[in-house]
Amino acid sequence: MAIDRFGRNIHYLRISLTDHCNLRCIYCMPEDQTFRPNAELMQDDEIYLLTKLFASLGFDKIRLTGGEPTVRANIVDIVRGIAHTEGVRSVSLTTNGVLLHRLARPLAEAGLNRVNISIDTLNPEKFKRLTRWGKLEDVWDGILAAEQAGLTPIKLNAVVVRGYNEEDVVGLARLTVEHNWQMRFIEMMPFAGVTDVQTGQSVTAHEIKERIEDSLGDLEVANNGKLDGEARLFKLPNAKGDVGFISSVTQPFCSACTRARLTADGRLRLCLLREKEVDLLTPLRAGATLDDLRHLILDGVWDKPWGHGLAEGVIPLNRAMNEIGG
Repeated sequence: MAIDRFGRNIHYLRISLTDHCNLRCIYCMPEDQTFRPNAELMQDDEIYLLTKLFASLGFDKIRLTGGEPTVRANIVDIVRGIAHTEGVRSVSLTTNGVLLHRLARPLAEAGLNRVNISIDTLNPEKFKRLTRWGKLEDVWDGILAAEQAGLTPIKLNAVVVRGYNEEDVVGLARLTVEHNWQMRFIEMMPFAGVTDVQTGQSVTAHEIKERIEDSLGDLEVANNGKLDGEARLFKLPNAKGDVGFISSVTQPFCSACTRARLTADGRLRLCLLREKEVDLLTPLRAGATLDDLRHLILDGVWDKPWGHGLAEGVIPLNRAMNEIGG
């Protein structure tokens, strides 16, 4: 079991499979973003080995992220390998949904349990503006394919950017009336790359909630007021699904954090919004034993920070969002 110095049991690992992406969302990276050579990223056998090692330390919940994880070569085989690792209880994936129309069923058959899909607006023109390269219909087809493949519950993520899609939250929330989906609205968090957008055009969860309630009625607390992961859940009147708010900036949930992140280049990052990392890939390639790596992981987890320092103006600038995996 991996315990930090505050007594939190860290058992949820988010593994970034690549920093590459097939979109260029304005809140994530510049359009001319350059990516790491594949040789600098974890190879398939290294992912399997490290997953097995983390599982032996009690990490039983795995989420695969990117960049965009579905552009990773052998993604179905990677999911199968991780899903069949002893000790792993659940495997999920965060995706932009562009390739899900053809990958959803193979991924489900390989052992993937569910997906989180990004959809920031239902307006095709705004979607193109936000993602620079994306087509809304591709993502919508991916959502339906994921549902048909049994990758449920479907969770949809929207990052709200002032001047782009703050008025679109009502239409997105309305999806939960007819669909048993969880529509989650995410406050922008600042990182390197496009920090000006992230800090200057953010919209708070409180403002988003007010917009939704002004148009669709009062939101009632759902899930008995408990966090679902990082989301605070609510329900519209007579709705089948839930509306969630991930307010990492204005209402951080650090006391309940149980997660760590493994970047695509094999570094253990204990807090999304702190720069400190523990390099695992370099010692692995240099011949470190499993015991050596185990001690590096446990020592890193022990030093996991209590939370971020955004309130004090501390912004992590050593990586862009696509290099961490969210």
